[in-house]
Amino acid sequence: MVRPRSFGFNPDTATSNSFQHAQLAVPGDPQALALAEFGQLAKALAAEGVEVAIADDSARPAKPDAVFPNNWVSFHADGTLVLYPMANASRRPERRQEVIDAAIAKTGFTVRHLIDLSWHEGEGRYLEGTGSLVLDHVRRVAYACASVRTDAALVKEWGRELGYEPVIFGAANRDGVPLYHTNVALWIGTQVAMVAAEAIDKADRARVLRSLTQSGREVIEFTQQELEHFAGNMLELGTWDEALGDARVLVMSESARRALKPQVYAQLTACTDAVLAVPVPTIETLGGGSVRCMLAEVFRA
Repeated sequence: MVRPRSFGFNPDTATSNSFQHAQLAVPGDPQALALAEFGQLAKALAAEGVEVAIADDSARPAKPDAVFPNNWVSFHADGTLVLYPMANASRRPERRQEVIDAAIAKTGFTVRHLIDLSWHEGEGRYLEGTGSLVLDHVRRVAYACASVRTDAALVKEWGRELGYEPVIFGAANRDGVPLYHTNVALWIGTQVAMVAAEAIDKADRARVLRSLTQSGREVIEFTQQELEHFAGNMLELGTWDEALGDARVLVMSESARRALKPQVYAQLTACTDAVLAVPVPTIETLGGGSVRCMLAEVFRA
């Protein structure tokens, strides 16, 4: 996680992110509010037994979206570290070695192979990490909805490099606006996959659902209305307890939790060991991303 220092509404990214809004429902200092939400999430994760590595954002240049590190870096169980090309120039300074060093120092991750895709920015091609890619690590399938931030050719290149089969599709919100990132429409856990099927283009929908079903997970569909409240932006994390051993905790925002139908929430609680819902309204409103976007998970060998 990256502790924000200059959080705020970024008009550059808002052109492709329909989840962003320039005004908060309740006025306040965006940086102070985001910092409080960040601290609450980090504390809640630690209380559930999740090991959290925190890096501080740097002062210059100002980086309003630094709280979303999963868009520029990913850590993999075989020691692969991937750096990604970002669509907006204002976000590219977020790629900082200091953040990677903090994660390595806290988790003991060893970099055995570096894949730097950031040079594609010069070619106008982008792939924004695990925002663009939702990964089934068991079957080694990479799901991606094509957008200005997710280049289909780069998805295929990434798949060849890391040994994942790409499943590329189109997806849009209720107004027909393409979804900027895949991880607002889909997340995959150990026992369940949850997808906004009605947001996926009709020509692609059956193919995506078939692939998810073939994983053997329970597939739960959610609506466009739930999508608008970040019901797709969840992440299942591993924890360890001396008494209980290995466990799983599903992390979501409070707005996602409130948007879910009771029966869907009951299904989720039955498919994981614990569910954690944390309010991040400032980060969701101004930044257009939720708790999953705030977390760059580190896989240990």
